[in-house]
Amino acid sequence: MRAFLFPGQGSQSVGMGKALADASPAAKQLFQEVDDALSQHLFRIMVEGPDSDLTLTENAQPAIMANAIATLRVMQKEGGFSLADKGDYVAGHSLGEYSALCAVEAFDIATTSRLLKLRGQAMQAAVPVGEGAMAALLGADIEKAQALADAAAEGEVCTVANDNDPSQVVISGHRGAIERAVALVKDHGIKRGVLLPVSAPFHCPLMQPAAEAMEAALAAATLSAPLLPVYANVLAAPIADPEEIKARLVEQVTGRVRWRESVAAMWDAGVTEFVEVGGKVLGPMVKRIAPDATVRSIVTMDDIEAALAAF
Repeated sequence: MRAFLFPGQGSQSVGMGKALADASPAAKQLFQEVDDALSQHLFRIMVEGPDSDLTLTENAQPAIMANAIATLRVMQKEGGFSLADKGDYVAGHSLGEYSALCAVEAFDIATTSRLLKLRGQAMQAAVPVGEGAMAALLGADIEKAQALADAAAEGEVCTVANDNDPSQVVISGHRGAIERAVALVKDHGIKRGVLLPVSAPFHCPLMQPAAEAMEAALAAATLSAPLLPVYANVLAAPIADPEEIKARLVEQVTGRVRWRESVAAMWDAGVTEFVEVGGKVLGPMVKRIAPDATVRSIVTMDDIEAALAAF
């Protein structure tokens, strides 16, 4: 069995998508569709930067999605690839869940683009700059991370945001609490705590205003039944009902990204091959969760040709 995975924030880089667009009319057309949907020259920012503009959450989220879906579009248009035929499940890390839903035709590209733009804006606006923070805990499992978060909170929000793999957990919340947590890592048997260069504390209760904004936007959005089941971040389980998908996307804004559990659940369900589309971030996590799994990343035209030959 095979699962297709879609990366989240942090996988962006200036120049992304350029080689694909230069090589493939299908990719170029996809990037134009995203620009048209957003009434913005997003692809220009992706290709030319500056990095500070691309890193803005409201740009990074649709850009990462566009790059992944463009990769998939090339495979479909020029290689005759069918995700429904070649895959059993899809999943995405945080914003990547929207890419996954677009890939299985639950959302069209214009809807996905606009939802992610709004999601980025709403998440940025939910907490004043400087009041929130996130930190990666290296050499931490979920139990150690939770104990550290509880110890550092001191009445503020400090919670596990991303359970990425057995050795990496991300915490999120008020800046003071996150800084206290980083200072306490050694006391909790954690190798290292690193403050992340993010503009807001994602996946924690401070994001409630953004969750409300997304609830309204998703209520108005058209969502079809997906071609394949989608492993929801907040459940670490597959879902396919459109109304449940919307509800879980709202929960995802404030809820934990249960990535380690999701990959483990897919492995237990019989998935042996994991294919990351449009990035090389999730593959290493998958190998730490399911060491015997086959992992493939599809980023370049060479990757696309190799994947088409293998599938």
